[in-house]
Amino acid sequence: MKKIYAIVAVALAAFTMTGLQSCGESKKDTKSPEAKTEAKTAGNLPNYRYVDLDSVLTKYNLAKDYNEELMRMQSNYESAAKSHQTKLQNFATTVQNKMQNNGYLSEASYKQDEQTMANMQNDAQRSMANLQASIEQAAMKGQQAVNDSIKAFIEDYNKTRGYDAILMKAATLYINPALDITDEVIEGLNARYNKKK
Repeated sequence: MKKIYAIVAVALAAFTMTGLQSCGESKKDTKSPEAKTEAKTAGNLPNYRYVDLDSVLTKYNLAKDYNEELMRMQSNYESAAKSHQTKLQNFATTVQNKMQNNGYLSEASYKQDEQTMANMQNDAQRSMANLQASIEQAAMKGQQAVNDSIKAFIEDYNKTRGYDAILMKAATLYINPALDITDEVIEGLNARYNKKK
């Protein structure tokens, strides 16, 4: 989940910074210093808003579904690792017992078990590498899907709002809480996602 947070955060930061640059170039602030110090009300808030991305990724059903899938895959990975380890330990114990009880009638039979053990280790490593690659691919797919979904929603959402910029809360040191649209965005994302499911 932290991987998904990090990649989505970076992508959306680039997206919102582009919006800020174009916004800054197109509008000049002509208000007097006195006007700037007035208390902000709904009627005179700046024409930008912000979203708490951590909250979005925690509450957005698509992100939660991908996170659950990754947790299942990680659990399967751990189970497979234990299974391979148990098989290898059991076979190593069998070889050790045969050695202690003079169970090998020839060096060839010992070498055959040695080779079997090496093959088991190679198979285990290959299997675990494949599972790890599957987890990484699923994480990348999830990150891309969540990122694309949030970006597409924000673009559609803003067509009816007309904000100059929608920022990420984490990219600011302070921002007026009245500018927070996180809950509205989460509600919209989930409504759209649940409709597609």
